[in-house]
Amino acid sequence: MPKDLHVLPKVRDGWTYLYVEHARIDRSDQAIVIHDQDGRVPVPCATLALLMVGPGTTLTHAAVVALSDNGCLVAWVGESGIRFYAQGMGETRSSAALIHQARLVSDPQLRLQVVFRLYQKRFEEPLSPDLTLRQIRGLEGARVRGTYSRLSQQYGLEWKGRYYDRQRWMQADPLNRALSVANSCLYGVCHAAIVSIGLSPGLGFIHTGKMLSFVYDVADLYKTETTIPVAFAEASKGTDQLETRVRRACRDVFHEQHLLGRIVSDLDEILDLPDQRSTGIETDVDSEPAAPGELWDPATGAVRGGRNFAQGEGEHP
Repeated sequence: MPKDLHVLPKVRDGWTYLYVEHARIDRSDQAIVIHDQDGRVPVPCATLALLMVGPGTTLTHAAVVALSDNGCLVAWVGESGIRFYAQGMGETRSSAALIHQARLVSDPQLRLQVVFRLYQKRFEEPLSPDLTLRQIRGLEGARVRGTYSRLSQQYGLEWKGRYYDRQRWMQADPLNRALSVANSCLYGVCHAAIVSIGLSPGLGFIHTGKMLSFVYDVADLYKTETTIPVAFAEASKGTDQLETRVRRACRDVFHEQHLLGRIVSDLDEILDLPDQRSTGIETDVDSEPAAPGELWDPATGAVRGGRNFAQGEGEHP
């Protein structure tokens, strides 16, 4: 059954992300215009899923309104996209997917089922239902270590293990810096997809305790085929403009692999996201974003416009 497009906006059809630093961004009709030392570049908001605003960037109020109206997530990040400071709102105003996610993460049995499906997505062969969570994590660790080992041999780079310290960025070797930049781009794209379909980045299933826990859950589905190979490939070419090259290579790989579309489809499958018609509400929740929405009812779940139309009653108390 196809999803209602107001509940699951077609973020899958957009560009993955655009990183901007040391520039001024303002609005021109339904597009944003980026002004930097190289000139003026217009960018259509409707095709952009995520704008990563880096250091030295001025963003006008009008530009933010245009981005918001077109469902583009705005994330304020540090240099090279490494630090994450703040975000804007996603496209959909419906909370149906969020309520569904909260129910899944709050029930230990349902949560375990989602965890199993998240891990299963990472393996080509079906996982035995008899495996314990600890055994699955062991298999996942071996899979990732195998990826590092294979790429290390392929590109002739020594892999010393993962090291990342934001406060001592240049103390990390080029490969670790490349991995950090690549992963930050992937986190941003996953974050944009998550909030665009009305889910919470903080309600993780495998990861927990952070406001981006679910972002990490989702990003781990794609690292071994996107960011890790990109990091090894670019690090093998030397350190000149390494971070910039990694960001551009990630953007190309995300586009080639239709990553946004895959994330939305995978989340739909993993979480079995609800269709709007199953919520009992037929109103278009996105037609007026400022409207308060429906009222909760213990019998019907929700009533529309302050009246219990389902029961034919008068004003709802």
